Amino acid sequence: MSMHTTASTTSTASRQLGRTGPHVFPIALGCMGMSGMYGTTEDAESIRAIHAAIDGGVTLIDTGDFYGMGHNEMLIARALGELPPSTREKVLLSVKFGAMRTPSGAWAGFDGRPAAVKNYLAYSLKRLGVAQVSIYRPARIDDHIPIEETIGAVADMIKQGFVRYAALSEASVETTRRAQTVTPIVDVQLEYGITTRGMEAKVLPGLRDLGVGVTAYGVLLRGLVSGARPTEKSDFRRFLPRFTGAAGEANRQLIAALDGVAAQHGVTVSELAIAWSLHRGTDIIPLLGSRTVAQVQSSLRALDLQLTPEDLIGLDQVFSADGIQGTRYDKIAMTHLDSER
Repeated sequence: MSMHTTASTTSTASRQLGRTGPHVFPIALGCMGMSGMYGTTEDAESIRAIHAAIDGGVTLIDTGDFYGMGHNEMLIARALGELPPSTREKVLLSVKFGAMRTPSGAWAGFDGRPAAVKNYLAYSLKRLGVAQVSIYRPARIDDHIPIEETIGAVADMIKQGFVRYAALSEASVETTRRAQTVTPIVDVQLEYGITTRGMEAKVLPGLRDLGVGVTAYGVLLRGLVSGARPTEKSDFRRFLPRFTGAAGEANRQLIAALDGVAAQHGVTVSELAIAWSLHRGTDIIPLLGSRTVAQVQSSLRALDLQLTPEDLIGLDQVFSADGIQGTRYDKIAMTHLDSER
């Protein structure tokens, strides 16, 4: 394989979110892991990581109003508040809404009613300390509320100037098509990476036909690719089928097949996996959950890794995503994924 690194600036050329969305840096920062979902974190280091990402060129930061029950949005507000206005203005905030939680942190369903949408947004704007959210999206699709109504509320907020763009998360092509009849959808957030390829069959081609981009999360399989072994009670990965039991061990052995390829070319497996996702099309923005400065720097190094078509074919021969065992979420959570239907 002829993998090589290069200092070429083309790797950091901006990518557009769909046909109608903004141009963004080719890697985005996902902040969920900074609010306890993956175990204990330190706010000071999280803020340093956000600053390192922005210093490295990142322009799109993703959060959810239910990450840490508001903690994540307030953390991002603190990080942005420490930056000069000229830097802050370049940052686009993508916010997911609708997931409901109990005080214990347990999942309590989803609410996509128009009144709820506007209520969620009011609180997000206050916590983030901004007058407008760049991209606003339901975290899931509400089975009880037509998507036209949920997105209609977002469209109202766009008209009033509180939101710039509408987007979706874990939505099917058909749901996205229906949402597009109300207002342009710039991207759909989907789990996609070298270890998670299910969306390639129908969802990705369908979204491309609609002119809708993809912000891809789970590029590193929630840390499994980089060797994460969750132990803390607060780390929800302990309950994910792909991390636990025999499936978890089998997946770690399968991913180990990438170690040799990465080492051969002087990169980490994580950097190799990020580079792979960057080469799947300029309509795909890898959304990386880097929680430390070191992780941010590693993610950014992947931009310099150029893969040839032969490299990509070789990777598919070395590693087969079909071998990954276990579903993306547990049985109950999987039923809420419109993208899997």
